[in-house]
Amino acid sequence: MLQSAVGAVGYVIRKLNQVRENLSPSQSRFEAIEIIEALILALVAVATAWSGYQAAQWAGKRAQQYAEASRLRVTAEGLATLAGQERIYDSDTFNSWVAAKLDGKEKAAEFFERRFKRRIPIGLHSLVEDRPFQQSASATGPIFMPDYHNAKHEQFLGLSKQAAEVADLGTKSGENGDEYVRITVLLATVLLITAIGQRFRFKTVRLVFMVLACLLLCLPLLQLLMLPRI
Repeated sequence: MLQSAVGAVGYVIRKLNQVRENLSPSQSRFEAIEIIEALILALVAVATAWSGYQAAQWAGKRAQQYAEASRLRVTAEGLATLAGQERIYDSDTFNSWVAAKLDGKEKAAEFFERRFKRRIPIGLHSLVEDRPFQQSASATGPIFMPDYHNAKHEQFLGLSKQAAEVADLGTKSGENGDEYVRITVLLATVLLITAIGQRFRFKTVRLVFMVLACLLLCLPLLQLLMLPRI
């Protein structure tokens, strides 16, 4: 693409030198059209190269962000598994303590109580200390109480939210890359129109194709200025 742009610029310079020579007015106007066409080709070449580069950059960034989102999801799933196991452990320990209390096994009850108190927040110690068999919470277990918190479960929620945000960024990067690909297609259309116009030797027809190419070129150039870049 760079070589095409340099070649087009060289063509423009040659045409400018020819126009400076003694040419008839008709020939001068025809040479002016060719110069404008060469400028269009140069702009298309440079814009196409830049658009292709940006499309490749955004595609790489999308892949990187999707990989990061997958890594976060895997880590979050591991934490969710551990959190579930800890919840089962807390429920089983509490249930074992309740069973020991009901059977009158005070030593076993004290053992489970010590293990249970190390695992639950201080705010839930009332389950053990304040007549737990008369509280509605003891019927369902500590993990259903508002004061119960599991650190790994909270980490799982945080990582899941972060993974979703990174995945959304990856989707946005993919959309930006698609926009640059569409710009490349528009630039190819401009190139085609310019090439078709150069096949005609009638000045009016060639001028129509040149104006059409210029108008169509404005759209991708404007989009290149507005789109985010890497």
